[in-house]
Amino acid sequence: MINREWHLLSRPVGWPKPEDFALVEAEVPTPGEGQVLVRNKYLSVDPYMRGRMSAAKSYVAPFELGKVMQGGAVGEVVASNAEGIAAGDHLLHFFGWREYAVVDAKHAVKVDPEAAPLSTYLGVLGMTGLTAYAGLLRTASFKEGDSVFVSGAAGAVGSQVGQIAKLKGASRVIGSAGSDEKVKLLVEEYGFDAAFNYKAGPVGEQLREAAPEGVDVYFDNVGGDHLEAAIGLLNQGGRIAVCGMISVYNNTEPAPGPKNLARLIQTRGRIEGFLVGDHYDLQPQFVQEVGAWVRSGELKYRETVVEGIENNLEAFLGVLRGDNTGKMIVKL
Repeated sequence: MINREWHLLSRPVGWPKPEDFALVEAEVPTPGEGQVLVRNKYLSVDPYMRGRMSAAKSYVAPFELGKVMQGGAVGEVVASNAEGIAAGDHLLHFFGWREYAVVDAKHAVKVDPEAAPLSTYLGVLGMTGLTAYAGLLRTASFKEGDSVFVSGAAGAVGSQVGQIAKLKGASRVIGSAGSDEKVKLLVEEYGFDAAFNYKAGPVGEQLREAAPEGVDVYFDNVGGDHLEAAIGLLNQGGRIAVCGMISVYNNTEPAPGPKNLARLIQTRGRIEGFLVGDHYDLQPQFVQEVGAWVRSGELKYRETVVEGIENNLEAFLGVLRGDNTGKMIVKL
């Protein structure tokens, strides 16, 4: 049996190029004691993976050159050498970018394909969903009546942030996205009060028009001009949760910071970065509350599905370009 897997050959400078990667054939591994062999069915590609392709010191180790990369995945157990897990079970784990993976049972989570589609455990009920939930409710200290601005609002995290804010009683939810089609989706399907295409004009001007009474919470997925615009409209006591800064991930020179940080003194505003890994204590509460919203149809989600392991890299590059609506998933 052959296992196809993606290796990082060289560290990208600027935008990743196809020659930085290789799809390699290897033997399917054999599970050892306490391990299982999983045939992956769905793989996740996410913006944070761009950081792991760099050698720079960060909150997680970089991908190793010449070795298979990692990412969220969900699949079916085909062989088990671990107690409590049998062939036919389905597991969520972190050994994506490959068709078959040997996983330590203690580092995997059983999921139920009858309770929800398998792909949702990588998105709306998975890491991206918990990122939205924890970032909005804990890091940004959202409270009923807040006005909320979300950048990257048609993506997997942003779309969920806006909907959770509405379900929790936000006075107004504004989103930015990269196309008129996505703007329409935010308002008509996800229930945002206003949205704008950041490519259609200056972000500061468009945000001021969409949020005439200012912003209490900004959930930042983009950085750059979006962060500066949000600081400029932050109300007194406003909070900014920094989840990601996708606008600068491929820069070869440091991006300039916001020019209006001094305004935080006037507004007593707060900016705080966060990592979802620090908030897994919220997982049971998150699954119970958001799972109920998904089942009732109150919280909607989209997935952009790309077929085939051979297209895993193109799916990842598509996330960086903003090609996806909702969660980008690779189906094997």
